[in-house]
Amino acid sequence: MPINPDAVGSKGEPGRRSWNSKDALLYAVSVGAGSLDPVTQELEFTTENTKGVQQRVLPTMAVVLGAGRGAMGKVGTFNPAMLVHGEQAITLHREIPVEGELEAESEIVGIYDKGKGAVIVTESHSKLVDTDEPLFSTRSSVFISGEGGFGGDRGPSGPTNVPPERAPDHEVTYSTRPDQALTYRLNGDRNPLHSDKQFSDIGGFPKPILHGLCTYGFTGRALLHSLCDGDPARFRHMEGRFASPVLPGDDLTVRMWRTGDGEALFTTSVGDKTVISGGLCRFD
Repeated sequence: MPINPDAVGSKGEPGRRSWNSKDALLYAVSVGAGSLDPVTQELEFTTENTKGVQQRVLPTMAVVLGAGRGAMGKVGTFNPAMLVHGEQAITLHREIPVEGELEAESEIVGIYDKGKGAVIVTESHSKLVDTDEPLFSTRSSVFISGEGGFGGDRGPSGPTNVPPERAPDHEVTYSTRPDQALTYRLNGDRNPLHSDKQFSDIGGFPKPILHGLCTYGFTGRALLHSLCDGDPARFRHMEGRFASPVLPGDDLTVRMWRTGDGEALFTTSVGDKTVISGGLCRFD
């Protein structure tokens, strides 16, 4: 059947996910941690046995631990090749431990008719299994081309989190590697769009594109180091919209504007092209 707008409020079955030190190290390396200086920088995220350094987890690892896709099976049938990631938000309730097991439950919280396609919004809430303690929440939206026109609510529109018209308070540029997508896919997203040129050719790209959530992770590192002094315990919330694709090897420039106590707006760009817009970060 096509997209079912009555699926709003549907929940997926609770699911569990465990991870360990190696998973956390892989995620960190896959979003560029340590690439500027692997011997002296970000060792708390890239090593587990450096003398005097305790391993910690990048906050954006939440996107691979608790994606909250269980409820998507309730929205009807569609061609997955027509789906693109639209927006992503994470809210951290505490620092992510180096290893553990979580239980997550996801819910469809919005289905919007955009005419040429449908937007599906899901939320997921994760808690630690051993303590029942809330860990993080995620909110994600996807756009499915060709599934609109069912007469539903168009949903929210227009720009959000627009930066002020002044120079940013912080600006960081990170370089992605030509093989970045091949590393990032080992976190679980094996979509061939990121590794097989036959698929990227269909999409009109010159080569396989970088995962949006990889760009998100690079951006999260810039926010963490610029706004939280590198301390994951201070990182509380991050949201943004995927505005344009990124190619492996591109340089990512993250610009940040402090707008209040514990809050900043941000964008991520490749040259003059914005690739993440509507960015908001909250921190202690």
